[in-house]
Amino acid sequence: MGTLLFFGFCTFCVFAYYFPVTLYMEAISNGVNIGFLHLLAMRFKRVDPAAVVRPLIMGRQAGIEHLHERDLEAHYLAGGNIQKVVRALVESHKANIDLNFRTAAAIDLAGRDVLEAVSMMINPKVLQTQPISGMSKDGIQVTATCRITLKANIKNLVGGAGEATILARVGEGVVTAIGCAATHKTVLGNPGIISQTVLSRGLDSDTAFDILSIDVMDVDIGRNIGAQLQKDQAQADTLIAQARAEQRRTEAVAAEEEMKAKVEEMRAKVIEAEANVPKALAEAMRQGRFQAVVTAAKG
Repeated sequence: MGTLLFFGFCTFCVFAYYFPVTLYMEAISNGVNIGFLHLLAMRFKRVDPAAVVRPLIMGRQAGIEHLHERDLEAHYLAGGNIQKVVRALVESHKANIDLNFRTAAAIDLAGRDVLEAVSMMINPKVLQTQPISGMSKDGIQVTATCRITLKANIKNLVGGAGEATILARVGEGVVTAIGCAATHKTVLGNPGIISQTVLSRGLDSDTAFDILSIDVMDVDIGRNIGAQLQKDQAQADTLIAQARAEQRRTEAVAAEEEMKAKVEEMRAKVIEAEANVPKALAEAMRQGRFQAVVTAAKG
């Protein structure tokens, strides 16, 4: 009797696993017409029926009629997040955003958060830059902090550049805008020229976002870089002049030492010549030429 009960329990568990009756009744009661054999086939495809049916019910209840269970199965097998994709479709449907399942699935498989992207289309995201420094034409450093309002661009989410690229481009635009200003007072008096310059450059091209606005939060004055550069240049010129003077002094000392060496060499030759005079006289006397020389000198 116990063996029979155990066998019956095992049979029931196998039946409940491969034949999700409860899930089937849940789908039918919510208006999702899905075949019982289809649910059974999902098991053999290694697809969790609940991961497909419940998001399908949620989508159909939200009024998304173009959602089909076979598309959800394929996305599941591809490693996608069905729950997040369907929730994104529901939010976009309620907000009247044109988004179909194929696009949402591609965004999800590309590694981007499709639900966050839809949320950013409904509620734009705000980024704040770090302080960005530039130098106006009068040599004064100007530091600006900006706030960027972004809206997701569904069409460019796959393959489009992300937030880091937007921040880098905005930083470049701010530096350019400050550098084009004639004086730092121009930037202080009208910070809006930074926003106008940056927005006119179309920095959101080929990115996953559209820039709605760029607002300058703070502008500060930094160092007088022009004066500092002139000071550094003057110091460099002084060091160069000192180096050249030292070189000339060294060359003069070397020339003087060379002259002294030549004088010493000449003096040594004179001493050597003087030392050879007695030897020459002795040799002349020995050979009898000295007397002839003297007689000739007297005559």
